[in-house]
Amino acid sequence: MSRFLIDSMEDARRRTLTLIDGLDGAQLIGPRLPTVNPLRWEIGHTAYFYEYWILRQHLGMDPVFDSVDSLYDSITIAHDDRWDLPLRSLDDTLAYMREVHDRVRRHVEQDGPDARRDYLLEYAIYHEDMHTEAFTYTRQTLEYPTPAIGAVPQALMTGRLPGDVEIPGGTFLLGAGKDDGFVFDNEKWAHAVDVEPFAIARAAVSNAEFAAFVDAGGYQDPQYWDDDGRAWLQASGLDCPCYWRRSPDGWQVRRFDRWTPLPADAAVIHVCWHEARAYCRWAGRRLPTEAEWEVAAAGQADANGGLSRSKRRYPWGDAQPTAEHANLDGRALGTIAVGALPDSDSAFGCRQMIGNAWEWTADTFGPYPGFTPDMYQDYSQPLFGITKVLRGGAWTTRGRMIRNTWRTYYGPERNDVFAGFRTCAT
Repeated sequence: MSRFLIDSMEDARRRTLTLIDGLDGAQLIGPRLPTVNPLRWEIGHTAYFYEYWILRQHLGMDPVFDSVDSLYDSITIAHDDRWDLPLRSLDDTLAYMREVHDRVRRHVEQDGPDARRDYLLEYAIYHEDMHTEAFTYTRQTLEYPTPAIGAVPQALMTGRLPGDVEIPGGTFLLGAGKDDGFVFDNEKWAHAVDVEPFAIARAAVSNAEFAAFVDAGGYQDPQYWDDDGRAWLQASGLDCPCYWRRSPDGWQVRRFDRWTPLPADAAVIHVCWHEARAYCRWAGRRLPTEAEWEVAAAGQADANGGLSRSKRRYPWGDAQPTAEHANLDGRALGTIAVGALPDSDSAFGCRQMIGNAWEWTADTFGPYPGFTPDMYQDYSQPLFGITKVLRGGAWTTRGRMIRNTWRTYYGPERNDVFAGFRTCAT
């Protein structure tokens, strides 16, 4: 376990460094936007998380430098104030990151077994993984050059998977079990929910399918948008997904700083919850509930054709994800065809429920019964009731952290994140 944690920490650090490589001083600060952080602040913040929880709170060490809390504590420093801080130079920020990581590594290598330390380190690694996903969408939002983390796999860019799978109803244990290893507070704990039979798409919605909605005037027709959706649409001024544009040769999509032809079969991405719901109304479909999504991803049929009480960690089983199972870790630089990767299929036949695109569900983010916050109390509970649940991970999500029970959450207006969706029959 210790070797895995050290290797994962170093890998997370390498990804951080890759995602800031080549950016100049102005780009590392960037404009003051509600959806991004100044990258130079965010680099320091990811290192601070290791320092604060492992070195200081658990091991009782002094701060690496005196003013560190006033620079990098995301709880006490308001988002819009982060551009005004007396941030250290990039070289000094990276030196701080190296010092923190070196201290953590020495303790893991030299100290005796320490389950609490290892739990906090695993938490900090996944925290950095979540921030490197944010670094990636920041580069997309700000039209920065394509990061050197992967290449578009042309062999995986074509292929569709139409149709639904029928899933039986029954009682299902939603959430993580106490034997599942590391989980976040919002996954705790597995609890019985009743699920009615339903039919869910075998694949996520593709660019071509979403383009049909756009071409049919879906952004102009108010019948497909509820009051909140119409308000969002009017405020956004959009008549198509935010990174699309029409050209004489058809739709184009911007990937980082380059416009390319829209890959028809790839999963649609960078659409918000309101856009997903409008598409569903146009198509005569609906978003799955969070429980339905997890049943389709993790559930199995029992001997009588109902729902088994056993669950899979990943849609395909319990084996760690590989390139044959999921589009993860940034290696494809975007979404691939929704029909690719047949080895990813769940027990019920749903494809790519892990990786490619985060999938919006119908549900508002909330606690499971008996919820208590973990040590990082602001991870989940401040977002209860005001965000929507997404499941499954995206092409940039790190494979070491994702699983069927993972829940993430964004406001329904967020179209800058790597979010798409699949639909259910009404």
